[in-house]
Amino acid sequence: MFGKVLVANRGEIAVRVIRACRELGIASVAVYSDVDREALHTALADEAYHIGPTPAAESYLNVERLVEVARRSGAEAVHPGYGFLAESAAFARAVREAGLVWIGPHPGAIEAMGSKVESRRIMSGAGVPVTPGTKKPVISPKAVLEFAAEHGYPVAVKASAGGGGKGFAVARDDSEAAAAFERASREGEAYFGDGAVYLEKYLPHPRHIEIQVICDRHGNAVHLGERDCSIQRRHQKLVEECPSPAMTPEMRGRMGEAAVAAARAVGYDSVGTVEFLVQGGEFYFLEMNTRVQVEHPITEEVTGIDIVQTGIRVAAGEPLPFAQEDVGWRGHAIEVRLNAEDPARDFAPSPGNVTAYAEPGGPGVRVDSSLRGPGLVPESYDPLFAKLIVRGGDRREALARLGRALAEFRVEGIATTLPFFRAILDEESFVAGEYTTGYVAERMGNLGLEPAPAAGGAPPEKESRELEVEVEGRLFRVRVFGELAAGDRSGASRRAPTRRGSGASRRASAAEGTVASPMQGTIVKVLVEEGQEVEADEPVCLLEAMKMESEIRSPKSGRVVKVAVGPGQTVRGGDPLVVVE
Repeated sequence: MFGKVLVANRGEIAVRVIRACRELGIASVAVYSDVDREALHTALADEAYHIGPTPAAESYLNVERLVEVARRSGAEAVHPGYGFLAESAAFARAVREAGLVWIGPHPGAIEAMGSKVESRRIMSGAGVPVTPGTKKPVISPKAVLEFAAEHGYPVAVKASAGGGGKGFAVARDDSEAAAAFERASREGEAYFGDGAVYLEKYLPHPRHIEIQVICDRHGNAVHLGERDCSIQRRHQKLVEECPSPAMTPEMRGRMGEAAVAAARAVGYDSVGTVEFLVQGGEFYFLEMNTRVQVEHPITEEVTGIDIVQTGIRVAAGEPLPFAQEDVGWRGHAIEVRLNAEDPARDFAPSPGNVTAYAEPGGPGVRVDSSLRGPGLVPESYDPLFAKLIVRGGDRREALARLGRALAEFRVEGIATTLPFFRAILDEESFVAGEYTTGYVAERMGNLGLEPAPAAGGAPPEKESRELEVEVEGRLFRVRVFGELAAGDRSGASRRAPTRRGSGASRRASAAEGTVASPMQGTIVKVLVEEGQEVEADEPVCLLEAMKMESEIRSPKSGRVVKVAVGPGQTVRGGDPLVVVE
Protein backbone atom coordinates (compact mmCIF):
# COMPACT_ATOMS: atom_id res chain seq x y z
CA MET A 1 0.00 0.00 0.00
CA PHE A 2 1.10 3.56 -0.70
CA GLY A 3 2.55 5.72 2.03
CA LYS A 4 1.45 9.04 0.51
CA VAL A 5 -1.00 10.03 -2.24
CA LEU A 6 -1.42 13.38 -4.00
CA VAL A 7 -5.05 14.28 -4.74
CA ALA A 8 -5.06 16.23 -8.00
CA ASN A 9 -8.45 17.84 -7.50
CA ARG A 10 -10.53 20.12 -5.31
CA GLY A 11 -13.98 20.36 -3.73
CA GLU A 12 -16.01 17.50 -2.35
CA ILE A 13 -14.27 14.76 -4.35
CA ALA A 14 -10.88 15.84 -2.97
CA VAL A 15 -12.38 15.65 0.53
CA ARG A 16 -13.79 12.19 -0.23
CA VAL A 17 -10.43 10.84 -1.45
CA ILE A 18 -8.52 12.38 1.45
CA ARG A 19 -10.86 10.67 3.93
CA ALA A 20 -10.48 7.33 2.12
CA CYS A 21 -6.71 7.68 2.31
CA ARG A 22 -6.81 8.41 6.02
CA GLU A 23 -8.87 5.27 6.69
CA LEU A 24 -6.27 3.25 4.75
CA GLY A 25 -3.42 4.78 6.75
CA ILE A 26 -2.16 6.78 3.75
CA ALA A 27 -0.86 10.35 4.10
CA SER A 28 -2.63 12.75 1.72
CA VAL A 29 -1.34 15.74 -0.22
CA ALA A 30 -3.80 18.44 -1.32
CA VAL A 31 -3.27 21.06 -4.00
CA TYR A 32 -5.01 24.42 -4.20
CA SER A 33 -5.33 27.50 -6.37
CA ASP A 34 -5.44 31.07 -5.06
CA VAL A 35 -9.19 31.03 -4.44
CA ASP A 36 -9.06 27.64 -2.67
CA ARG A 37 -6.42 28.62 -0.11
CA GLU A 38 -8.87 28.14 2.78
CA ALA A 39 -10.94 25.33 1.24
CA LEU A 40 -11.89 22.28 3.29
CA HIS A 41 -9.75 19.85 1.32
CA THR A 42 -6.60 21.84 2.14
CA ALA A 43 -7.44 21.73 5.85
CA LEU A 44 -8.16 17.99 5.96
CA ALA A 45 -5.08 16.82 4.03
CA ASP A 46 -1.81 16.06 5.77
CA GLU A 47 -0.03 18.49 3.44
CA ALA A 48 -1.22 21.17 1.01
CA TYR A 49 0.63 22.89 -1.83
CA HIS A 50 -0.20 26.00 -3.81
CA ILE A 51 -0.25 25.26 -7.55
CA GLY A 52 -1.16 28.56 -9.17
CA PRO A 53 -3.72 31.28 -9.85
CA THR A 54 -7.48 30.71 -9.73
CA PRO A 55 -8.12 29.87 -13.42
CA ALA A 56 -8.09 26.07 -13.78
CA ALA A 57 -5.82 26.25 -16.82
CA GLU A 58 -3.14 27.81 -14.61
CA SER A 59 -3.59 25.50 -11.61
CA TYR A 60 -5.69 22.32 -11.58
CA LEU A 61 -5.01 21.67 -15.28
CA ASN A 62 -1.28 22.40 -15.05
CA VAL A 63 0.16 18.91 -15.60
CA GLU A 64 3.81 19.88 -15.11
CA ARG A 65 3.07 21.70 -11.87
CA LEU A 66 0.99 18.82 -10.47
CA VAL A 67 3.67 16.25 -11.26
CA GLU A 68 6.38 18.50 -9.81
CA VAL A 69 4.41 18.91 -6.55
CA ALA A 70 3.78 15.16 -6.37
CA ARG A 71 7.49 14.43 -6.62
CA ARG A 72 8.46 17.27 -4.29
CA SER A 73 6.02 16.11 -1.61
CA GLY A 74 7.23 12.54 -1.74
CA ALA A 75 3.89 11.16 -2.93
CA GLU A 76 4.02 7.71 -4.46
CA ALA A 77 0.71 7.92 -6.35
CA VAL A 78 -1.74 10.45 -7.79
CA HIS A 79 -5.53 10.24 -7.50
CA PRO A 80 -7.31 12.48 -10.05
CA GLY A 81 -10.87 12.32 -8.65
CA TYR A 82 -13.35 13.32 -11.36
CA GLY A 83 -13.35 16.24 -13.77
CA PHE A 84 -10.26 18.31 -14.61
CA LEU A 85 -7.60 15.75 -15.63
CA ALA A 86 -9.30 12.57 -14.41
CA GLU A 87 -9.87 11.29 -17.96
CA SER A 88 -6.67 12.67 -19.48
CA ALA A 89 -4.46 9.95 -20.93
CA ALA A 90 -1.68 12.54 -21.26
CA PHE A 91 -1.81 13.27 -17.52
CA ALA A 92 -1.88 9.55 -16.69
CA ARG A 93 1.22 9.04 -18.83
CA ALA A 94 2.99 12.03 -17.28
CA VAL A 95 2.34 10.62 -13.81
CA ARG A 96 3.66 7.19 -14.76
CA GLU A 97 6.69 8.61 -16.58
CA ALA A 98 7.56 10.49 -13.39
CA GLY A 99 7.84 7.15 -11.59
CA LEU A 100 4.52 7.57 -9.78
CA VAL A 101 1.44 5.34 -9.71
CA TRP A 102 -1.70 6.53 -11.50
CA ILE A 103 -4.80 5.66 -9.46
CA GLY A 104 -7.00 4.99 -12.46
CA PRO A 105 -7.12 2.89 -15.62
CA HIS A 106 -4.14 2.58 -17.94
CA PRO A 107 -3.83 5.39 -20.53
CA GLY A 108 -4.81 3.14 -23.44
CA ALA A 109 -8.22 2.48 -21.87
CA ILE A 110 -8.74 6.19 -21.24
CA GLU A 111 -7.97 6.99 -24.87
CA ALA A 112 -10.14 4.19 -26.26
CA MET A 113 -13.17 5.18 -24.20
CA GLY A 114 -12.47 8.93 -24.42
CA SER A 115 -13.13 8.92 -28.15
CA LYS A 116 -16.85 8.35 -28.58
CA VAL A 117 -16.34 7.18 -32.16
CA GLU A 118 -13.62 4.69 -31.22
CA SER A 119 -15.51 3.46 -28.16
CA ARG A 120 -18.62 2.76 -30.26
CA ARG A 121 -16.49 0.71 -32.66
CA ILE A 122 -14.95 -1.26 -29.79
CA MET A 123 -18.35 -1.84 -28.18
CA SER A 124 -19.85 -3.14 -31.40
CA GLY A 125 -16.97 -5.60 -31.65
CA ALA A 126 -17.54 -6.72 -28.06
CA GLY A 127 -21.23 -7.38 -28.68
CA VAL A 128 -22.45 -4.41 -26.61
CA PRO A 129 -25.62 -2.83 -28.14
CA VAL A 130 -25.09 0.65 -29.64
CA THR A 131 -27.55 3.09 -31.21
CA PRO A 132 -27.36 3.69 -34.98
CA GLY A 133 -24.65 6.26 -35.68
CA THR A 134 -21.72 7.29 -37.82
CA LYS A 135 -18.55 5.23 -37.59
CA LYS A 136 -16.29 8.21 -38.29
CA PRO A 137 -16.40 11.91 -37.43
CA VAL A 138 -18.41 14.11 -39.80
CA ILE A 139 -17.11 17.38 -41.20
CA SER A 140 -20.14 19.55 -41.98
CA PRO A 141 -23.84 20.15 -41.20
CA LYS A 142 -24.65 18.48 -44.51
CA ALA A 143 -23.84 15.14 -42.86
CA VAL A 144 -26.61 15.79 -40.32
CA LEU A 145 -29.13 16.20 -43.15
CA GLU A 146 -27.93 13.03 -44.85
CA PHE A 147 -28.03 11.01 -41.61
CA ALA A 148 -31.55 12.26 -40.86
CA ALA A 149 -32.71 11.28 -44.34
CA GLU A 150 -31.71 7.69 -43.54
CA HIS A 151 -32.58 7.38 -39.84
CA GLY A 152 -35.03 10.24 -39.25
CA TYR A 153 -35.07 13.03 -36.67
CA PRO A 154 -34.14 13.81 -33.96
CA VAL A 155 -30.37 13.47 -34.47
CA ALA A 156 -27.81 13.76 -31.64
CA VAL A 157 -24.66 15.65 -32.63
CA LYS A 158 -21.84 14.79 -30.21
CA ALA A 159 -18.25 15.86 -29.77
CA SER A 160 -16.05 12.81 -30.17
CA ALA A 161 -14.10 13.77 -27.03
CA GLY A 162 -17.12 15.11 -25.16
CA GLY A 163 -18.74 14.11 -21.89
CA GLY A 164 -20.69 15.46 -18.93
CA GLY A 165 -23.24 17.09 -21.24
CA LYS A 166 -20.57 19.11 -23.04
CA GLY A 167 -20.27 18.92 -26.81
CA PHE A 168 -23.84 17.63 -27.14
CA ALA A 169 -26.64 19.11 -29.26
CA VAL A 170 -29.84 17.83 -30.82
CA ALA A 171 -31.23 18.64 -34.26
CA ARG A 172 -34.98 18.02 -34.45
CA ASP A 173 -35.42 19.09 -38.07
CA ASP A 174 -33.44 20.43 -41.03
CA SER A 175 -33.54 23.99 -39.70
CA GLU A 176 -31.58 22.99 -36.55
CA ALA A 177 -28.90 20.91 -38.28
CA ALA A 178 -26.31 23.67 -38.75
CA ALA A 179 -26.74 25.14 -35.26
CA ALA A 180 -26.47 21.72 -33.59
CA PHE A 181 -23.33 20.85 -35.57
CA GLU A 182 -21.72 24.19 -34.74
CA ARG A 183 -22.51 24.03 -31.02
CA ALA A 184 -21.27 20.47 -30.52
CA SER A 185 -18.07 21.21 -32.43
CA ARG A 186 -17.47 24.50 -30.62
CA GLU A 187 -17.96 22.97 -27.16
CA GLY A 188 -15.78 19.99 -28.08
CA GLU A 189 -12.97 22.33 -29.06
CA ALA A 190 -13.48 24.63 -26.05
CA TYR A 191 -13.73 21.95 -23.34
CA PHE A 192 -11.71 19.05 -24.73
CA GLY A 193 -9.45 20.58 -27.40
CA ASP A 194 -11.12 18.47 -30.11
CA GLY A 195 -13.87 19.81 -32.36
CA ALA A 196 -14.54 16.49 -34.13
CA VAL A 197 -18.20 15.38 -33.95
CA TYR A 198 -20.18 12.29 -34.80
CA LEU A 199 -23.89 11.52 -35.16
CA GLU A 200 -26.32 9.18 -33.42
CA LYS A 201 -30.01 8.48 -33.62
CA TYR A 202 -31.45 10.42 -30.69
CA LEU A 203 -33.77 8.52 -28.37
CA PRO A 204 -36.43 11.05 -27.29
CA HIS A 205 -37.64 9.53 -24.00
CA PRO A 206 -35.05 7.13 -22.58
CA ARG A 207 -33.90 6.44 -19.06
CA HIS A 208 -30.21 7.05 -18.38
CA ILE A 209 -28.90 4.05 -16.46
CA GLU A 210 -25.26 3.36 -15.69
CA ILE A 211 -23.46 0.28 -14.37
CA GLN A 212 -20.59 0.53 -11.89
CA VAL A 213 -17.68 -1.78 -12.76
CA ILE A 214 -14.43 -2.58 -10.96
CA CYS A 215 -11.56 -4.46 -12.59
CA ASP A 216 -8.23 -5.33 -11.01
CA ARG A 217 -4.83 -6.01 -12.58
CA HIS A 218 -5.15 -9.76 -12.12
CA GLY A 219 -7.94 -10.36 -14.66
CA ASN A 220 -10.88 -10.06 -12.25
CA ALA A 221 -13.89 -7.92 -13.20
CA VAL A 222 -17.26 -7.39 -11.49
CA HIS A 223 -20.19 -5.01 -11.70
CA LEU A 224 -21.92 -3.43 -8.70
CA GLY A 225 -25.31 -2.93 -10.31
CA GLU A 226 -26.99 0.16 -11.69
CA ARG A 227 -27.70 3.78 -10.91
CA ASP A 228 -30.63 5.60 -12.52
CA CYS A 229 -29.47 9.09 -13.56
CA SER A 230 -32.46 10.17 -15.63
CA ILE A 231 -33.29 13.37 -13.69
CA GLN A 232 -30.95 15.80 -15.40
CA ARG A 233 -30.84 19.20 -17.05
CA ARG A 234 -28.76 19.98 -20.13
CA HIS A 235 -27.58 16.35 -19.97
CA GLN A 236 -26.02 16.94 -16.55
CA LYS A 237 -27.33 14.84 -13.68
CA LEU A 238 -29.25 16.20 -10.69
CA VAL A 239 -30.72 13.12 -8.96
CA GLU A 240 -29.47 9.52 -8.92
CA GLU A 241 -31.06 6.36 -7.51
CA CYS A 242 -29.81 2.86 -6.75
CA PRO A 243 -31.44 0.59 -7.70
CA SER A 244 -33.39 2.02 -10.62
CA PRO A 245 -37.18 2.04 -10.15
CA ALA A 246 -37.42 0.62 -13.68
CA MET A 247 -34.91 -2.21 -13.33
CA THR A 248 -35.71 -5.91 -13.22
CA PRO A 249 -33.26 -8.58 -12.06
CA GLU A 250 -33.19 -9.97 -15.59
CA MET A 251 -32.24 -6.64 -17.17
CA ARG A 252 -29.72 -5.93 -14.41
CA GLY A 253 -28.02 -9.20 -15.27
CA ARG A 254 -27.93 -8.43 -18.99
CA MET A 255 -26.69 -4.87 -18.53
CA GLY A 256 -24.13 -5.95 -15.95
CA GLU A 257 -22.72 -8.56 -18.31
CA ALA A 258 -22.58 -5.98 -21.12
CA ALA A 259 -20.77 -3.50 -18.86
CA VAL A 260 -18.17 -6.06 -17.83
CA ALA A 261 -17.71 -7.04 -21.50
CA ALA A 262 -17.19 -3.37 -22.33
CA ALA A 263 -14.53 -3.03 -19.64
CA ARG A 264 -12.74 -6.22 -20.65
CA ALA A 265 -12.69 -5.08 -24.29
CA VAL A 266 -10.17 -2.35 -23.37
CA GLY A 267 -8.29 -4.26 -20.67
CA TYR A 268 -9.78 -2.06 -17.97
CA ASP A 269 -8.01 -2.11 -14.58
CA SER A 270 -9.70 0.33 -12.21
CA VAL A 271 -13.10 1.62 -11.12
CA GLY A 272 -15.31 2.96 -13.90
CA THR A 273 -18.86 3.33 -15.13
CA VAL A 274 -20.52 2.14 -18.31
CA GLU A 275 -23.51 4.29 -19.24
CA PHE A 276 -26.55 3.17 -21.21
CA LEU A 277 -29.77 4.64 -22.59
CA VAL A 278 -32.77 2.40 -21.92
CA GLN A 279 -36.02 2.59 -23.87
CA GLY A 280 -38.72 0.07 -24.63
CA GLY A 281 -37.02 -2.75 -22.79
CA GLU A 282 -33.80 -2.37 -24.79
CA PHE A 283 -30.53 -0.73 -23.79
CA TYR A 284 -27.81 0.96 -25.83
CA PHE A 285 -24.22 1.89 -24.97
CA LEU A 286 -23.76 5.63 -24.40
CA GLU A 287 -20.22 6.04 -23.07
CA MET A 288 -17.78 4.84 -20.44
CA ASN A 289 -16.49 7.14 -17.72
CA THR A 290 -12.97 6.03 -16.90
CA ARG A 291 -12.93 7.37 -13.34
CA VAL A 292 -14.91 7.46 -10.11
CA GLN A 293 -18.36 9.02 -10.64
CA VAL A 294 -19.96 11.90 -8.74
CA GLU A 295 -22.83 9.57 -7.81
CA HIS A 296 -20.71 6.64 -6.56
CA PRO A 297 -21.95 7.03 -2.92
CA ILE A 298 -25.39 5.52 -3.59
CA THR A 299 -23.79 2.32 -4.86
CA GLU A 300 -21.59 2.27 -1.76
CA GLU A 301 -24.65 2.65 0.47
CA VAL A 302 -26.55 -0.23 -1.15
CA THR A 303 -23.67 -2.68 -1.70
CA GLY A 304 -21.53 -1.85 1.33
CA ILE A 305 -18.44 -1.62 -0.92
CA ASP A 306 -16.17 1.43 -0.59
CA ILE A 307 -15.54 2.26 -4.25
CA VAL A 308 -12.85 4.89 -3.64
CA GLN A 309 -10.83 2.68 -1.30
CA THR A 310 -11.20 -0.28 -3.67
CA GLY A 311 -9.84 1.84 -6.52
CA ILE A 312 -6.80 2.75 -4.43
CA ARG A 313 -6.21 -0.88 -3.50
CA VAL A 314 -6.45 -1.97 -7.15
CA ALA A 315 -3.89 0.69 -8.13
CA ALA A 316 -1.58 -0.66 -5.42
CA GLY A 317 -1.73 -4.05 -7.11
CA GLU A 318 -4.13 -5.85 -4.80
CA PRO A 319 -6.66 -8.29 -6.28
CA LEU A 320 -10.38 -7.64 -5.81
CA PRO A 321 -11.43 -9.00 -2.41
CA PHE A 322 -14.82 -10.13 -3.74
CA ALA A 323 -16.26 -11.95 -6.75
CA GLN A 324 -19.47 -11.27 -8.66
CA GLU A 325 -21.45 -13.75 -6.59
CA ASP A 326 -20.42 -11.87 -3.44
CA VAL A 327 -22.04 -8.62 -4.56
CA GLY A 328 -25.53 -7.99 -3.18
CA TRP A 329 -27.91 -5.04 -3.02
CA ARG A 330 -29.71 -4.10 0.18
CA GLY A 331 -32.19 -1.26 0.49
CA HIS A 332 -32.48 1.85 -1.65
CA ALA A 333 -30.31 4.99 -1.89
CA ILE A 334 -30.88 8.39 -3.50
CA GLU A 335 -28.40 11.21 -4.12
CA VAL A 336 -29.22 14.83 -4.95
CA ARG A 337 -26.58 17.30 -6.11
CA LEU A 338 -26.39 20.68 -4.41
CA ASN A 339 -25.29 23.10 -7.10
CA ALA A 340 -24.82 26.84 -6.86
CA GLU A 341 -27.63 27.40 -9.37
CA ASP A 342 -31.08 28.99 -9.32
CA PRO A 343 -33.61 26.45 -10.64
CA ALA A 344 -36.26 29.14 -11.07
CA ARG A 345 -33.97 30.98 -13.50
CA ASP A 346 -33.30 27.99 -15.73
CA PHE A 347 -30.52 26.83 -13.38
CA ALA A 348 -28.51 30.03 -13.85
CA PRO A 349 -25.16 29.85 -11.98
CA SER A 350 -25.14 31.52 -8.55
CA PRO A 351 -21.60 31.33 -7.16
CA GLY A 352 -20.57 33.36 -4.15
CA ASN A 353 -20.24 33.42 -0.40
CA VAL A 354 -22.30 30.94 1.63
CA THR A 355 -23.24 32.91 4.74
CA ALA A 356 -24.96 30.08 6.63
CA TYR A 357 -24.51 26.33 6.21
CA ALA A 358 -26.01 23.50 8.26
CA GLU A 359 -26.15 19.86 7.17
CA PRO A 360 -28.91 17.39 8.05
CA GLY A 361 -28.18 14.31 10.16
CA GLY A 362 -29.87 11.28 11.63
CA PRO A 363 -30.24 7.68 10.44
CA GLY A 364 -29.50 6.94 6.82
CA VAL A 365 -28.24 10.44 5.95
CA ARG A 366 -24.81 11.18 4.46
CA VAL A 367 -23.44 14.48 3.13
CA ASP A 368 -20.31 14.70 0.95
CA SER A 369 -19.45 18.39 0.84
CA SER A 370 -16.71 20.89 0.10
CA LEU A 371 -17.96 22.98 3.04
CA ARG A 372 -18.29 22.44 6.78
CA GLY A 373 -19.66 25.88 7.52
CA PRO A 374 -19.94 29.27 5.81
CA GLY A 375 -17.52 29.55 2.91
CA LEU A 376 -17.05 30.31 -0.75
CA VAL A 377 -18.37 28.55 -3.84
CA PRO A 378 -16.00 29.98 -6.48
CA GLU A 379 -17.37 31.11 -9.82
CA SER A 380 -14.34 29.66 -11.64
CA TYR A 381 -15.24 25.98 -11.20
CA ASP A 382 -18.10 23.52 -11.36
CA PRO A 383 -21.24 24.64 -9.44
CA LEU A 384 -21.44 21.38 -7.44
CA PHE A 385 -20.45 21.97 -3.82
CA ALA A 386 -22.22 19.19 -1.89
CA LYS A 387 -24.15 15.95 -2.28
CA LEU A 388 -26.95 14.71 -0.04
CA ILE A 389 -27.22 10.91 0.07
CA VAL A 390 -30.00 9.06 1.87
CA ARG A 391 -30.62 5.36 2.35
CA GLY A 392 -33.73 3.43 3.37
CA GLY A 393 -34.93 -0.13 3.57
CA ASP A 394 -36.89 0.46 0.36
CA ARG A 395 -37.61 3.34 -2.01
CA ARG A 396 -40.59 4.58 0.01
CA GLU A 397 -38.46 4.91 3.15
CA ALA A 398 -35.61 6.53 1.19
CA LEU A 399 -37.99 9.16 -0.23
CA ALA A 400 -39.37 9.94 3.22
CA ARG A 401 -35.83 10.26 4.57
CA LEU A 402 -34.88 12.51 1.64
CA GLY A 403 -37.80 14.82 2.41
CA ARG A 404 -36.81 15.07 6.05
CA ALA A 405 -33.14 15.71 5.24
CA LEU A 406 -33.98 18.36 2.63
CA ALA A 407 -36.11 20.18 5.19
CA GLU A 408 -33.14 20.26 7.57
CA PHE A 409 -30.51 21.33 5.03
CA ARG A 410 -29.76 25.05 5.34
CA VAL A 411 -27.71 27.00 2.81
CA GLU A 412 -27.91 30.81 2.72
CA GLY A 413 -26.11 33.47 0.71
CA ILE A 414 -26.41 31.84 -2.72
CA ALA A 415 -29.15 30.24 -4.76
CA THR A 416 -29.02 26.43 -4.77
CA THR A 417 -30.86 23.46 -6.22
CA LEU A 418 -32.46 22.62 -2.84
CA PRO A 419 -35.88 24.12 -3.77
CA PHE A 420 -35.99 21.96 -6.91
CA PHE A 421 -35.47 18.76 -4.93
CA ARG A 422 -38.10 19.73 -2.37
CA ALA A 423 -40.56 20.47 -5.17
CA ILE A 424 -40.15 17.19 -7.06
CA LEU A 425 -41.00 15.22 -3.91
CA ASP A 426 -44.55 16.50 -4.45
CA GLU A 427 -44.58 15.28 -8.06
CA GLU A 428 -46.56 12.08 -8.57
CA SER A 429 -44.44 10.95 -11.51
CA PHE A 430 -41.21 11.24 -9.53
CA VAL A 431 -42.61 9.59 -6.43
CA ALA A 432 -43.90 6.75 -8.61
CA GLY A 433 -40.48 6.42 -10.29
CA GLU A 434 -42.03 7.07 -13.69
CA TYR A 435 -39.63 9.51 -15.27
CA THR A 436 -37.21 9.79 -18.21
CA THR A 437 -34.40 12.13 -19.22
CA GLY A 438 -37.05 14.60 -20.40
CA TYR A 439 -38.48 15.03 -16.89
CA VAL A 440 -36.95 18.42 -16.08
CA ALA A 441 -37.83 20.00 -19.42
CA GLU A 442 -41.38 18.66 -19.21
CA ARG A 443 -42.16 19.39 -15.55
CA MET A 444 -40.25 22.55 -14.58
CA GLY A 445 -43.18 24.82 -15.39
CA ASN A 446 -45.39 22.95 -12.92
CA LEU A 447 -43.08 23.12 -9.92
CA GLY A 448 -43.94 26.69 -8.91
CA LEU A 449 -40.38 27.66 -8.04
CA GLU A 450 -39.67 31.27 -7.10
CA PRO A 451 -36.38 33.02 -8.03
CA ALA A 452 -33.92 33.20 -5.16
CA PRO A 453 -33.58 36.59 -3.41
CA ALA A 454 -30.52 38.74 -3.85
CA ALA A 455 -27.40 37.16 -2.42
CA GLY A 456 -25.42 38.53 0.49
CA GLY A 457 -22.10 40.31 0.52
CA ALA A 458 -18.89 39.00 -0.93
CA PRO A 459 -16.32 37.46 1.41
CA PRO A 460 -13.81 39.89 2.91
CA GLU A 461 -10.94 40.71 0.63
CA LYS A 462 -7.55 39.40 1.78
CA GLU A 463 -4.08 40.89 1.70
CA SER A 464 -0.77 39.10 2.09
CA ARG A 465 2.49 40.02 3.77
CA GLU A 466 5.86 38.32 3.80
CA LEU A 467 7.32 37.59 7.22
CA GLU A 468 10.55 36.03 8.43
CA VAL A 469 10.12 33.22 10.96
CA GLU A 470 12.91 31.38 12.76
CA VAL A 471 12.21 27.80 13.85
CA GLU A 472 14.91 25.91 15.78
CA GLY A 473 17.57 28.16 14.34
CA ARG A 474 16.38 27.87 10.74
CA LEU A 475 15.08 30.94 8.95
CA PHE A 476 11.88 30.67 6.90
CA ARG A 477 10.21 33.33 4.78
CA VAL A 478 6.46 32.87 4.82
CA ARG A 479 3.49 34.67 3.34
CA VAL A 480 0.63 35.45 5.76
CA PHE A 481 -2.90 36.19 4.55
CA GLY A 482 -5.43 38.31 6.43
CA GLU A 483 -8.44 40.53 5.92
CA LEU A 484 -7.92 44.10 4.79
CA ALA A 485 -8.98 46.46 7.57
CA ALA A 486 -9.44 50.20 7.63
CA GLY A 487 -6.46 52.03 9.05
CA ASP A 488 -4.08 49.06 9.03
CA ARG A 489 -0.33 49.58 8.63
CA SER A 490 -0.48 49.12 4.85
CA GLY A 491 -2.79 52.10 4.60
CA ALA A 492 -5.35 49.99 2.78
CA SER A 493 -8.99 50.52 3.52
CA ARG A 494 -11.70 47.90 3.63
CA ARG A 495 -13.55 47.64 0.36
CA ALA A 496 -17.29 47.87 0.74
CA PRO A 497 -18.87 44.47 0.25
CA THR A 498 -20.40 44.01 -3.15
CA ARG A 499 -23.85 42.51 -3.47
CA ARG A 500 -25.12 40.25 -6.15
CA GLY A 501 -28.14 41.95 -7.50
CA SER A 502 -31.42 40.15 -7.87
CA GLY A 503 -31.01 40.68 -11.60
CA ALA A 504 -29.64 37.21 -12.15
CA SER A 505 -32.21 36.84 -14.91
CA ARG A 506 -31.07 35.51 -18.22
CA ARG A 507 -32.96 38.40 -19.76
CA ALA A 508 -31.36 41.01 -17.56
CA SER A 509 -31.44 44.52 -18.96
CA ALA A 510 -30.73 48.01 -17.74
CA ALA A 511 -32.66 51.07 -18.74
CA GLU A 512 -32.75 52.26 -22.33
CA GLY A 513 -32.48 48.80 -23.86
CA THR A 514 -29.07 47.74 -22.55
CA VAL A 515 -28.87 43.96 -22.29
CA ALA A 516 -26.59 43.30 -19.33
CA SER A 517 -24.75 40.18 -18.27
CA PRO A 518 -26.60 38.39 -15.44
CA MET A 519 -23.36 36.95 -14.02
CA GLN A 520 -19.60 36.80 -14.43
CA GLY A 521 -18.49 34.66 -17.32
CA THR A 522 -16.88 34.51 -20.74
CA ILE A 523 -18.55 35.46 -24.00
CA VAL A 524 -18.55 32.38 -26.22
CA LYS A 525 -20.25 33.98 -29.22
CA VAL A 526 -22.10 37.14 -30.16
CA LEU A 527 -25.22 36.20 -32.12
CA VAL A 528 -26.20 39.63 -33.44
CA GLU A 529 -24.64 42.55 -35.34
CA GLU A 530 -25.13 46.29 -35.12
CA GLY A 531 -28.09 47.32 -37.25
CA GLN A 532 -29.78 43.93 -36.96
CA GLU A 533 -33.46 43.72 -36.03
CA VAL A 534 -34.23 41.37 -33.13
CA GLU A 535 -37.41 40.04 -31.58
CA ALA A 536 -38.20 39.98 -27.88
CA ASP A 537 -36.65 36.91 -26.23
CA GLU A 538 -34.25 36.37 -29.13
CA PRO A 539 -30.73 35.22 -28.07
CA VAL A 540 -28.07 37.91 -28.51
CA CYS A 541 -25.02 36.28 -26.85
CA LEU A 542 -23.78 32.93 -25.56
CA LEU A 543 -22.19 33.24 -22.11
CA GLU A 544 -20.14 30.51 -20.42
CA ALA A 545 -20.07 30.49 -16.62
CA MET A 546 -19.30 27.68 -14.16
CA LYS A 547 -18.87 25.20 -17.04
CA MET A 548 -22.27 25.97 -18.57
CA GLU A 549 -23.33 27.88 -21.68
CA SER A 550 -26.28 30.25 -21.29
CA GLU A 551 -28.21 32.15 -23.92
CA ILE A 552 -28.56 35.85 -23.04
CA ARG A 553 -31.77 37.13 -24.63
CA SER A 554 -33.11 40.53 -25.62
CA PRO A 555 -35.92 41.76 -23.34
CA LYS A 556 -37.68 43.54 -26.21
CA SER A 557 -37.98 43.85 -29.97
CA GLY A 558 -35.93 46.48 -31.72
CA ARG A 559 -32.73 47.29 -33.57
CA VAL A 560 -29.25 46.51 -32.25
CA VAL A 561 -27.45 49.86 -32.01
CA LYS A 562 -24.36 48.68 -30.15
CA VAL A 563 -22.46 45.45 -29.52
CA ALA A 564 -20.19 46.01 -26.51
CA VAL A 565 -18.48 42.62 -26.29
CA GLY A 566 -16.71 40.05 -28.42
CA PRO A 567 -15.93 36.31 -28.28
CA GLY A 568 -13.50 35.36 -25.53
CA GLN A 569 -14.13 38.51 -23.50
CA THR A 570 -14.63 38.16 -19.73
CA VAL A 571 -17.57 40.08 -18.29
CA ARG A 572 -18.95 40.65 -14.82
CA GLY A 573 -22.54 40.72 -13.67
CA GLY A 574 -24.16 43.95 -14.86
CA ASP A 575 -21.68 44.64 -17.67
CA PRO A 576 -23.42 45.86 -20.86
CA LEU A 577 -23.42 43.36 -23.71
CA VAL A 578 -25.77 44.73 -26.36
CA VAL A 579 -27.96 47.82 -26.69
CA VAL A 580 -31.35 47.43 -28.37
CA GLU A 581 -33.56 50.40 -29.32
